[in-house]
Amino acid sequence: MTRTSIAAIGRRGAIGLMMAVSIATLAPAAAAAKMKLEKDELKLGFIKLTDMAPLAIAKEKGFFEDEGLYVTLEPQANWKVLLDRVISGELDGAHMLAGQPLGATIGYGTQAHVITAFSMDLNGNGITVSNDVWAMMKPHLPKGPDGKVAHPIKADALKKVIETLRAQGKPFNMGMVFPVSTHNYELRYWLASGGINPGYYSPDNVSGQIGADALLSVTPPPQMPSTLEAGTISGYSVGEPWNQQAVIKGIGVPVITDYEIWKNNPEKVFGVTNGWAEKNPNAHLAVVKALIRAGKWLDENNNANRDEAVKILAKPEYVGADAKVIANSMTGTFEYEKGDKRPVPDFNVFYRYYATYPFFSDAVWYLSQMRRWGQIAEAKPDAWYAETAKKVYRPDIYLKAAKALLDEGKIAKDEVPWDSDGFRAPTAEFIDGITYDGKKPNDYLKSLAIGLKGNQKVESNKVVGN
Repeated sequence: MTRTSIAAIGRRGAIGLMMAVSIATLAPAAAAAKMKLEKDELKLGFIKLTDMAPLAIAKEKGFFEDEGLYVTLEPQANWKVLLDRVISGELDGAHMLAGQPLGATIGYGTQAHVITAFSMDLNGNGITVSNDVWAMMKPHLPKGPDGKVAHPIKADALKKVIETLRAQGKPFNMGMVFPVSTHNYELRYWLASGGINPGYYSPDNVSGQIGADALLSVTPPPQMPSTLEAGTISGYSVGEPWNQQAVIKGIGVPVITDYEIWKNNPEKVFGVTNGWAEKNPNAHLAVVKALIRAGKWLDENNNANRDEAVKILAKPEYVGADAKVIANSMTGTFEYEKGDKRPVPDFNVFYRYYATYPFFSDAVWYLSQMRRWGQIAEAKPDAWYAETAKKVYRPDIYLKAAKALLDEGKIAKDEVPWDSDGFRAPTAEFIDGITYDGKKPNDYLKSLAIGLKGNQKVESNKVVGN
């Protein structure tokens, strides 16, 4: 009996039919059924981006069903609506920006204790500029032996463009998807590494544009290309497929991927409220188990399943973009200037490099960027960063789910960092070569030329203190 025929007769009827099938056929499902679920019908939210893939795959490949879960996946209008609906209980959980559980838990924008026990992916974002801006940048860029522009492209060339426009009395506007998004922090990191101040936040001014050379504002991901085409913004930072959409439409050029800004950076997470997790511990474990399997499926056999994944994501109920656009980045390549397609095998990573494990050091990096740009208004000791990370990121739950999968023979022992203290090793694999150590966030902030450090804060729209 196919999964389609089971679904056609209804959820409760499906359970009865499945019980009638031989024990040999349903050995993995029988093992999962030993864990009594507090809730077996879940509604999970997502935004139409390639990196929602683990949710779509867990549903389409039957991994949720194997855990006794019947999941409805529902696209959301924007990140704020998504977070609000998780907090209100309208959604059981969701595909989230990594900064959202952290921002909510510390009370930035919204106050609610939100946690994550699953990191959905590494990398997957890019920064795109309009054709006009690209034409102004290109003469300042070095070329490789093949005559093509050398990558990675640093923001120094964009600084010259901004200075030219400023002399003409013109502002430089860029889009990002949400104030606590990875896209905001990656865009800011790239700009600052080229000497461009992306602006500060303060308790009295949450525009993020205090003292800015480039004015960043929020645009929902699917609207990025049309907003660029309309001339409202001159560039943006977003996840796929919306950078490649600009290439296909001929309206812009992706100049850099986040893989080039910070190699194998953490991206989205799966988030639930702490209250939901405490009320539904087994259901939460079941979701995490299914998502771990989905991440493994997406990366296994050297990305052999990516073509099938592209077809699934292209469905209107998921990303709904043309399969060719999704494939442009998800199958190991990335197209920059039209016709300049280059191999980027790790542009989307869903499982290797321990991608699904919720490292505390990932959380601390996001918190450090919140502090850097004034979303965390006052200085905090290193211990505060670690304590906050441990409130939100829950590797203990992840490891419990992973151990169950290991016992069921669904993952291998070496695929999980069982003995990790939750912190990745220090790394200098950033575009500016600066070393990040998650255990020393204040030292890291001091090493960055642009941004708040020490006891500095923003008052009356200027940086004060030392």
